[in-house]
Amino acid sequence: MAARRRQSATNSWQWASCSVISPPIIARRTCTDRCATPSLPLPPDPSPLERQGHMRIGILGTGTLAAALGEGWARAGHEVAIGGRSRAKAEKLAERLGRRALAVAPREAVTGCDAVLLAVSWDGVEDMLGSVGASDGVLEGMPLIDPTNAVTHGIGTLLTEQGESMAGRIAGLAPGARVVKAFHLFPADQWTSPPDDGQSPVTVAVTVTVAMCGDDARALHVVGELVRDVGGVPATLGPLDRARQLEEAAGFVIGLTFTGFDPGSAVPHIPSNVPQAR
Repeated sequence: MAARRRQSATNSWQWASCSVISPPIIARRTCTDRCATPSLPLPPDPSPLERQGHMRIGILGTGTLAAALGEGWARAGHEVAIGGRSRAKAEKLAERLGRRALAVAPREAVTGCDAVLLAVSWDGVEDMLGSVGASDGVLEGMPLIDPTNAVTHGIGTLLTEQGESMAGRIAGLAPGARVVKAFHLFPADQWTSPPDDGQSPVTVAVTVTVAMCGDDARALHVVGELVRDVGGVPATLGPLDRARQLEEAAGFVIGLTFTGFDPGSAVPHIPSNVPQAR
């Protein structure tokens, strides 16, 4: 029976290069940002592109998560600059995403952006950040989204040092970047369907919650908007030093999934009574 469960889990779940397949962690569609820590300062004024209702997003990587979020953000009206180790793959993805996407060199992908998505596998992070000059401060002040999972495939144990998070490691590799841990708990295909606009005759009552960690209010605000643009609800767990908790959650999901169990059934459903953020 256990063997059949493991085989079923392997066959029925497709694993993104960065994020883990997870049953939806749900929240009511009326939710806005939730925060488990004291309120962060109000974010500064938006960039000119944000004031126009769209942003320029740099995507480092050409895998399934890069494609899925790139598709969702382009659909939402954002400009997407794709930079990968393979220029041919970047061009192929940009062509697929349409006129709002452009294939560029990795360093160009992070230039003049409102946010950057680091959509590579955890063991490719150092090389990719090195290729854009992150150690030289190129990403200083930039919201840098980390969806990576440094875990043993099929087991879920973390591969970072005791007490270390992958998000914290990324912050060290990209001095000055405003790292936000997000988008690591859902399959890439979670983000490929257009968000419910409330006009459909069949209204979905729930939506997924994207738990995030970060130290910078502005970066959390920007990433929260990008979460909404692909149909999620952003929820700030706390500062970046809590990112390891989110990464452990990914390991928990992976471990149960590959033994044939639904991780969602291992978590109690507790209706939230936290006041909605204004």
